[in-house]
Amino acid sequence: MAVQWVLVCHGLITLLVLVSFLCGQWPIFQGTFIERIHVFLTFGAYDYFLRFVGAVFGSKGTNAILSVEYFCCDRPNPILQIIYLAILGGTYYFVAKSSFGYIPGYYLSGVHRYTSLLAVGIGVLLFLLTSFSDPGTVKAENVSQYISAYPYDNVIYSEKECSTCKIPKPARSKHCSICDRCVARFDHHCGWMNNCIGERNTGYFMAFLLWHFLLCIYGAVTIGLILAGRLKELRVIYILTVYYGVENSFLSLAPHVVQWLLASYNTQILLMVFLAIVSLLLAGFFSYHAKLCLTNTTTNETFKWQEYISWQGKINEAKASAAALKASINGMSTEGKPPESKWRAFFQKSPLEDVQVVKNNIYDKGFFHNLHEIILPPSMRSSFLQSKSKSG
Repeated sequence: MAVQWVLVCHGLITLLVLVSFLCGQWPIFQGTFIERIHVFLTFGAYDYFLRFVGAVFGSKGTNAILSVEYFCCDRPNPILQIIYLAILGGTYYFVAKSSFGYIPGYYLSGVHRYTSLLAVGIGVLLFLLTSFSDPGTVKAENVSQYISAYPYDNVIYSEKECSTCKIPKPARSKHCSICDRCVARFDHHCGWMNNCIGERNTGYFMAFLLWHFLLCIYGAVTIGLILAGRLKELRVIYILTVYYGVENSFLSLAPHVVQWLLASYNTQILLMVFLAIVSLLLAGFFSYHAKLCLTNTTTNETFKWQEYISWQGKINEAKASAAALKASINGMSTEGKPPESKWRAFFQKSPLEDVQVVKNNIYDKGFFHNLHEIILPPSMRSSFLQSKSKSG
């Protein structure tokens, strides 16, 4: 029984750590212990570690840690790519070792031994395509084509030169400090891919997220069907009801069935829970990026719009406050005017309530056009290549 409780506690702690690390900054968790765990995991733990190293080894130890941090976080490196391959390979190995012995089974045919390997292979292929494909590097040879493809909106993008590359900076592009290059339709730099996600490989990235979500669902459902098949083959329900006198109802049988599964197939249940949790995280991440793609917005532009709306809102509030102050001064100086009803003044709308900033995304041209831009980026179209050859 102790083993079952250890597994349950392990699963709950793993879920808590994952949710706190990935979602702890969400507004819904503000002021909760999940936010505090997130702060500790992302900032506090590393800060305490640096202080400990500095106290024990001095400035040399701290500088060594900062050098490692610079290599891992500020320069291109394959560390997270290796970790991804290790997680994928390790998970597949444990699934195959613990579960393939029960395939074929009561609910599954032997073909799943091979379809699972094929599914993992496709996942690795999408990973390689996203990692090693050109995200849309802006160079002197193609900068004029990118400027034509992505016009300036003069709101969050205006005509300027990249201070590093010394070439005109097309709208929606950004100079990645890690890759040290300008990337068209820059979304973000993905450490797992060791590559930027931009105009030319956003489609591969979305396919990678969707496929790995489906892969996790496939793995979790397959293990679930294996366990259900073992219940049937070993006649566990029949034994519990006939020999142990357990009532043949879900509420009565469930605790006994769960206890038996945890005792006999704890590895499979741990893998199934792990795959289910990862699938939920991938579903959330894919949904977020799918929404961005279908509105033709990038992660980088989301932050830019937030900054612009906040800044513009403050300006409009200041203007409204100045207008309200001027109106009140004029009202005080006006003589002979009958006093305004107190009730009317109470219910009168404040000028600050009319302060609104509208997001006008000129790149959002409708569902199908936005989807077409992801599937077939402008730089891969014949018109882009023809204009490039003419300018060359």
